[in-house]
This record gives sequence, structure tokens and C-alpha cells, in this order.
Amino acid sequence: MNKEYLNVLLADNDKTSQIVFKNIFKDLKIGLKIQTFSNGEDLMEYLNNEEVQVPEIVFMSHNIPNKSSLEYLEKIRMDPRFSNMVTAVYSEDLSEEEVEDIFVKGANVYIKKKDDYNALKKVISEVITINWQYHSSGLNKDNFIMRV
Repeated sequence: MNKEYLNVLLADNDKTSQIVFKNIFKDLKIGLKIQTFSNGEDLMEYLNNEEVQVPEIVFMSHNIPNKSSLEYLEKIRMDPRFSNMVTAVYSEDLSEEEVEDIFVKGANVYIKKKDDYNALKKVISEVITINWQYHSSGLNKDNFIMRV
């Protein structure tokens, strides 16, 4: 386990959201290696490559193109290689039932995406910081669930 940085993937078809997330990641005091994907198919193709290092956390837009983020979550959770990977799904507005479905399908984190940059930065910072603590201390992520 490399404790120098977190491997972070971001899947979102909205280029503006990608830029906002990258800027937030850049401002954090934790070392991050970031890769972005514009759709779930590219994300899954990357994750299914046996050669890649399994990321510590994946941020995924709920409204990702091609399939539902729930379908991608199910695929991710079916692969034992990803058992320690944290998945964070974000959206601007979901019903309680939709949020519950996200957790049932295997997400560890649900983020209600804020329009305000500083509010979103605070939330993303919390998610990354807590994940870093789990990563650097070797804590078990099996029961890690967070809603922000």
C-alpha cells in the first residue's frame, strides 16, 4: 500500500464539473493522483485492466452517460479486487429512495453536490481526508458509509 498519495478516479461527463473537482483536489494538502473519465464505460474499461493499480476512491456522477451509476456500482462491487475501494456518488438532487438505492448498490459515500464552490470544497475535503485516514492507518473500509 502506497501511503504517499491516494489514487483517485473521477467519472463525470460534464467538463465544468471535472475542472471544479480537479481544482478542489489540487488545493488539498493530501497527495492525490487523479484520472478522469467522461463516461462509465471508459471507467469500467480502465478498472477491468488487470495491470492498473486499484484506486483508493472513485467519485462518480449519478447522471453518468450510457448506463445508470447504479449499474456501474453493481459491477464494481461484484469484483473482489475492488473490495477496499471507496465509491462516492454525487448528484445535485435525489430523492431519499434514490439515495438509499445508491447505498444498497454499494456506494460508500453519497454527496449532495453543492452549487457553492467553497461548500463543495469542504465536503470533498472531508471525504478525501477521511479516506486518507483509512488508507494510511489500514482501517477496515467494509462498513464505511458517509452521506454529506
